[in-house]
Amino acid sequence: MKIVHVITRMILGGAQENTLLTCEGLHARGHEVALITGPALGPEGQLMDRARGGGYGVTVLDDLRREISLSRDRRTRKALRRMLVELAPDVVHTHSSKAGILGRQAAWDVRERLPEMRVVHTIHGLPFHRHERWWRNRLYVALERRAARQSHAILSVADAMTRQALAAGVGTAEQYTTVYSGMEMAAFLAPGGGDAASFRESLGVKGDDVLVTQVSRLAELKGHEYILDAAGRIEDPKVHFCFVGDGRLRGEIERRIARAGLGGRVHLTGLLPPGRIPTVMHATDILVHCSLREGLARTLPQAMLAGRPVISFDVDGAAEVVDADTGILLKPKDTAGLTLAIETLAGAPDLRERLGAAGRERARGMFDHHRMVEEILGVYAKLATTGNAP
Repeated sequence: MKIVHVITRMILGGAQENTLLTCEGLHARGHEVALITGPALGPEGQLMDRARGGGYGVTVLDDLRREISLSRDRRTRKALRRMLVELAPDVVHTHSSKAGILGRQAAWDVRERLPEMRVVHTIHGLPFHRHERWWRNRLYVALERRAARQSHAILSVADAMTRQALAAGVGTAEQYTTVYSGMEMAAFLAPGGGDAASFRESLGVKGDDVLVTQVSRLAELKGHEYILDAAGRIEDPKVHFCFVGDGRLRGEIERRIARAGLGGRVHLTGLLPPGRIPTVMHATDILVHCSLREGLARTLPQAMLAGRPVISFDVDGAAEVVDADTGILLKPKDTAGLTLAIETLAGAPDLRERLGAAGRERARGMFDHHRMVEEILGVYAKLATTGNAP
């Protein structure tokens, strides 16, 4: 098949890694793949170098940006129409809200010229949510409802995304299929060894200390403030905290750490390349994820694959991987509960080992990227024969 993927930007992030592995997997299976994306702007790092080395076509549209701009968005839609006519794909597969809306609109614009083309969209996270302004939510819901009518199939990275979309009137149940976001598992499953020990040493974390880590952008709604509140309540000097990632809130987080006198126990690594994340997970004793909105955070199964227990706020798809067998699930913003959960796991190495072992077995069966590609191909094949998703 000829397959075109469209995504807003190839920064370091879950949606982008999902798209990259999908493109690579489809290309390795002999399909003709093209990736269209906007520039990888921002402090979060980029995956463009790997994408360009993947052996498939990569095109950057400078006007495809995350921010709303009527002039840029019109130019992007026009460019996408032209490219789809030139490429004549069997499937156009969009990712993220902006590229999903513009990409599906462009595909719908040229449907008479490409009547056999099928349109697929993946929901990695919905643009409307309880923390957004009401008028933006109303706009996003309207746009997503229209885009769903321009989709032959919609994939969700978690069942929770499907439920939320349908509750907002986005699409019909028959359009949806859950495909968990796959990842390269080998490095997480392998023992951490000396690299993990070196990482801990670089932070000043000793062998019997407990390292609590969050891996995410330093951005709004990622919940770093709740972790810092918990860190301030935990008096044990052997419990250390690590924030892996970068973003526009780094300065504010650094100032808060300094004001609280936590500089000796809270460590910021800055941006790390994806290849270093398995080392981080093996060096970690407890993985926390305190985001207030997330489709299904990749950091949760990554930690589980490394045999680490996880603590997460109960948002979106988190409950589909975190439960009493694999970690601790908390109400969002529950700082007291977060403090207690960290103290409990920090003082119970046997419990950490038991939860980590159960998490590894669960994640191993759910998040393999080969399985993800095969399930996506199954949706494509169904569309090719019936015109409708499973």
